[in-house]
Amino acid sequence: AYAEGFKEQGNAFYSKKDYSEAFNYYTKAIDACPTNASYYGNRAATLMMLCRFREALEDSQQSVRLNDCFMKGHLREGKCHLSLGNAMAANRCFQKVLEMEPSNQEAQQEKKNATALLEYERMAEFGFEKRDFRKVVYCMDRALALASACHRFKILKSECLALLGRYPEAQSVASDILRMDSTNADALYVRGLCLYYEDCIDKAVQFFVQALRMAPDHEKARLACRNAKALKSKKEEGNQAFKNNNYEAAYQLYTEALKIDPNNIKTNAKLYCNRATAGAKLNKLNQAIEDCTSAIKLDDTYIKAYLRRAQCYMDTEQYEEAVRDYEKVYQTEKTSDHKHLLKMAQLELKKSKRKDYYKVLGVGKNATDDEIKKAYRKRALMHHPDRHSAATPEVQKEEEKKFKEVGEAFTVLSDPKKKMRYDNGHDLDDDGSFDGGGLKVNSEKLLLYCQTLHTIILT
Repeated sequence: AYAEGFKEQGNAFYSKKDYSEAFNYYTKAIDACPTNASYYGNRAATLMMLCRFREALEDSQQSVRLNDCFMKGHLREGKCHLSLGNAMAANRCFQKVLEMEPSNQEAQQEKKNATALLEYERMAEFGFEKRDFRKVVYCMDRALALASACHRFKILKSECLALLGRYPEAQSVASDILRMDSTNADALYVRGLCLYYEDCIDKAVQFFVQALRMAPDHEKARLACRNAKALKSKKEEGNQAFKNNNYEAAYQLYTEALKIDPNNIKTNAKLYCNRATAGAKLNKLNQAIEDCTSAIKLDDTYIKAYLRRAQCYMDTEQYEEAVRDYEKVYQTEKTSDHKHLLKMAQLELKKSKRKDYYKVLGVGKNATDDEIKKAYRKRALMHHPDRHSAATPEVQKEEEKKFKEVGEAFTVLSDPKKKMRYDNGHDLDDDGSFDGGGLKVNSEKLLLYCQTLHTIILT
């Protein structure tokens, strides 16, 4: 009689949605009569409303142990299994209900949910193997709509969010679990993983060690811990070699570090950029450009990689590409240094689009007046019309054109003022400007060149 009274009071609180009080009265009812299946069933229903599914599962299991024909008990046990992500066990419970009452619509629907959950799990497992982490997150979101209390699904989702670089979301899911269960090794592992992928390697190792303390057989935490330590060590070795001007060793060490963990996007972006810096020092400019491109693919906000690549483009005279990279940098960070680099690249691009008089004479940009004169004489003799008088008209025309170009080049590079304007990228004509990329040279001057050269050739 006491027990029934407690149960009635529990029911009253349950209908008012005061589940904590309902729980207390159902507990009193159970204490007064521990063999009544419905009391355990009612308390299980209350615990489910309080989202305490593990305790609810124990109560519902006790209720069917006391009365195997207690249909609500089997239904609740199935729902608890489902909420906790145990689709197979849930399926068995719903099947049991349907054997007792084949037309039970609730059991039919829940059985469909359990089947759907199994399918989401299967798809997620396949997606993880194929490294399709977006698909796994999608499947886990669907699965968690059916199994809201399943830590396993939450962990898999947060691990994949970390692998996708969505660290705040991954941290949030892991932290939710740790609030409920501070010793959850999986959640500790995911927290560490986020830090590791954000290049906070020392902090990450602390979480991995903590996870291994809670679960010594946690294979993923052990592997991540090993990778984190190896990556840090190899990167530091490479940096030290670079500081010691041992660029070949640094290049090799960065290469080895890049093989450790392809999933660590942020650290690998830095390693590619570091290897590009070492490569540039070794004059491997094309490989350095490729490494910078790889770094940018991994992290398209990585300013240092754009700057390094732009410099390599400048060094290989790919000025349009350099301008593009410097523009990207300047749009992102409008500093005076970046503006200066952009202007320099734009100037070099402009200069590259006109005739290169240094190339015409076959001298370097730092050639002395003497070297310019010698080169001029040599090239002028090489292309002088008299030397090609027996050639075909086409060859004669081509050599005459080259001969004029040599004259143009010498006119500019032998005149200090014109040379300075030319070197600074200013347009020149006879008084100082370019016309369509070539210098206007009047016929009088050309005639003078020809006469001079004729004399040189005869002597």
